[in-house]
Amino acid sequence: MVKAILFDMDGVIVDTEPLHHKAYYNMFSDFNITVNEDLYQSFTGQSTKNICKKLVNHFKLDHTALELELCKRNHFNGLFNHDESLTLLDGVLDIIQDYYNNGLTLVLASSASMGTINKVFTRFNLDQYFKAKISGADLKASKPHPEIFEKAAQLAGFSQQECIVIEDSTNGILAAKAAGSFCIGYDSLHSKNQDYSKADLVISDFKAINYDTIKAILD
Repeated sequence: MVKAILFDMDGVIVDTEPLHHKAYYNMFSDFNITVNEDLYQSFTGQSTKNICKKLVNHFKLDHTALELELCKRNHFNGLFNHDESLTLLDGVLDIIQDYYNNGLTLVLASSASMGTINKVFTRFNLDQYFKAKISGADLKASKPHPEIFEKAAQLAGFSQQECIVIEDSTNGILAAKAAGSFCIGYDSLHSKNQDYSKADLVISDFKAINYDTIKAILD
């Protein structure tokens, strides 16, 4: 029986990817590295900290991963504070309210930093619906490792089998399945080159997974 919904944030609740893309490529320019789109898209769903570690190793940089991370976050924060185009994805607030009003426990499990998570939740007044939030940036392992969803289920207070994960990335889907949860892949207009084949259900509209529908999935 479904008891909790574990939400990813980027690409599921809000589309911050255009801001992240600008921030990362500004950082790449600052450190004089050339990252093609295939390499960039392979990082989807991973924390900034781990991405920067991989960049340092891949390009054999003399700079530390922390230097890259701070540079990227500085660019992102500037864009976040001044870009008014940032909005919730279509239909997600309705589905969040639907689940909440029907007694499901909601937990946010995102690879974004807690600072970015809090910025998004404050901007769109989402804290009232969620029991807890967890950032992959604070964990040892990044998606596709299941740690973030294992801990999110613990925060929800339910077994992994009682949780449904909503994800939009290959790495996130793999993490959800490795943790042992039913996973819904959200294939939105913003998703690019992600593999949804391991998801238990793939949708492109949140209306397809209203409370009655997801209740029937695990009941």
